[in-house]
Amino acid sequence: MAGPAGRGMAADVRCRFVETGLRYSRRNGKSVFLFLWAEEIEPTALVLRSWDPLLVPGLLQTESYARHLFTHGPRATPDEVEERVQARMRRGQILDKDDPPLLLVLIDEGVLHRRVNGSEVMREQLGYLLEVAQRPAVSIQVVDSECMSGLAGPFMIAELPNGQPDIIHADSPVQGQVTTDPICVTSIWNRYEAIRRWAYPDHMSLKMIEEVRREWI
Repeated sequence: MAGPAGRGMAADVRCRFVETGLRYSRRNGKSVFLFLWAEEIEPTALVLRSWDPLLVPGLLQTESYARHLFTHGPRATPDEVEERVQARMRRGQILDKDDPPLLLVLIDEGVLHRRVNGSEVMREQLGYLLEVAQRPAVSIQVVDSECMSGLAGPFMIAELPNGQPDIIHADSPVQGQVTTDPICVTSIWNRYEAIRRWAYPDHMSLKMIEEVRREWI
């Protein structure tokens, strides 16, 4: 958890987001945008919508899955890997709250087949998706691999309480941003809806996940 100074910084940044629609970006390293999203936006959101064309979304990653990803990051030291893994695990704890956000996840079909480490890690990861999808506040839908609308990259949309504007988080290998800018938010919303048209219903998606999980032997 963030200390008082960190929480104060994040609250100040978020206030400026809401008041001005400022855009925060990062290049090549840690930045306020990631701190803001993980520590302030996700825990207070009413609804989180997520799309990822390549990987299981961070909120739903198992420790083994996340550790393998971070270990193979460029120039990642063991201490940095451990710090990032633990931070990612803390993010997922918002789903254990008494009043968790509604989490609506879209993942590309190819994610189920993309090997991250070995078969055991994949079975564990897909098993966790099946487990967490049983929670009333979580929906996981698999998107047909022929969908082209989401190939530009992953993103999240957060709906916040008290009439605050929606905030989007979009990421790439070299640049990430969090913004309430209406043009950016509308663009991401439109992309989300275009992707969702290619999504299988929840019950079919979970059946697909279970079938692929059995194939990881």
